[in-house]
Amino acid sequence: MTDQAAFQRARSVRAKQARETAILEAARTLGARHGIREVTLTDIAAEVGMHKSALLRYFETREQIFLDLTAEGWRAWSAALRGHLASCERAAPGAVAEAFAATLSARPLFCDLLAQAPLNLERNVSLEAVRAFKLVTLEEVARIAAELDRLLGLSEQQAVDTVATATAMAGALWQMATPRAALRELYESEPRLGHAIVEVEPRLRRVLTALLIGMDDDGGARTN
Repeated sequence: MTDQAAFQRARSVRAKQARETAILEAARTLGARHGIREVTLTDIAAEVGMHKSALLRYFETREQIFLDLTAEGWRAWSAALRGHLASCERAAPGAVAEAFAATLSARPLFCDLLAQAPLNLERNVSLEAVRAFKLVTLEEVARIAAELDRLLGLSEQQAVDTVATATAMAGALWQMATPRAALRELYESEPRLGHAIVEVEPRLRRVLTALLIGMDDDGGARTN
């Protein structure tokens, strides 16, 4: 835990940036450990070693902290996905779907954030914070769309639909795949409820493969 007195003494721009980074890292750690919904502003402040009122000098709300982490997640995931796709001269829909599913399922915290962003995080921050977040997502979607055009000949709208489907489903599937312990025990003990136990990557891969094949059938994508 960071020493509270050190936070109180810091006054420089570098110190302010260090505080913001520490707050984000604390929220990231707690979110990964407990789930985004369970983490309070008080929890984050305690993890950093600050009083909650002091933390609010750096972020307007708990939701802004997690929205900033969601923007970071978009940048990191986009870079990883495009890295997977960049090595391909051309790709079939199944291979592209596999890249999406693998890179998203490898980032459980990002999947959790994807689900929480439209439901909660965007609803308790300033309009400027929402604007900044949306501009990040638009920039990353455009970068991914360029790869989808190169590999599959998708139009801009088809690429946007693909990314939106992938991220929305990743968020929803992650929530389904991580029920509380009592619910998981119920699902595992009752054969008729076995469908409620979800594996994110294979289901996401199947859905995206079907989506991209459908786009190809409409004449919007190329296959090998």
